[in-house]
Amino acid sequence: MRRVIAVAVAGTSLAGCSSLPSLDYFKPTPPTIQVQLESNPPGADAKTSQGPGCKTPCSVSVQAPDPSFSVSYTLNKYQPATVQVQVIKNPGDLTNPATTTTDPNPVFAELQPMTPPPKAVHRARPRKPKPPAAAAAPADGTFPDPNAAPAPTR
Repeated sequence: MRRVIAVAVAGTSLAGCSSLPSLDYFKPTPPTIQVQLESNPPGADAKTSQGPGCKTPCSVSVQAPDPSFSVSYTLNKYQPATVQVQVIKNPGDLTNPATTTTDPNPVFAELQPMTPPPKAVHRARPRKPKPPAAAAAPADGTFPDPNAAPAPTR
């Protein structure tokens, strides 16, 4: 009877293994780092691909992803810009603690003004040359004789 109880207890404990938390639970969370965001001109909306954002110049806290993230800048009347940020992790050793930094730091974007769309250029059509002035037609509506000598001028 003891064997049956021991086997039943062992079977239920093994069946419960699938419901145990995964080993990811024991992994340390990525470190949080401060990232300084700047732009020229200042006042741009900066948003990281990690989520946090602010109006430049400012600083945000992000969890350091592997291996990089991006920062997108937008400002009215300026073209948007995106800057890639590399995350550099130094594991440390017995004498130095582990560190995480970003490159570039501060993250800076030079925003370019939007250029107005080019105005449509309407090119004038070339004018047709006027035909040479013909001799005035007589008042009676008949045409002059082309073989006749020209009339004397006064």
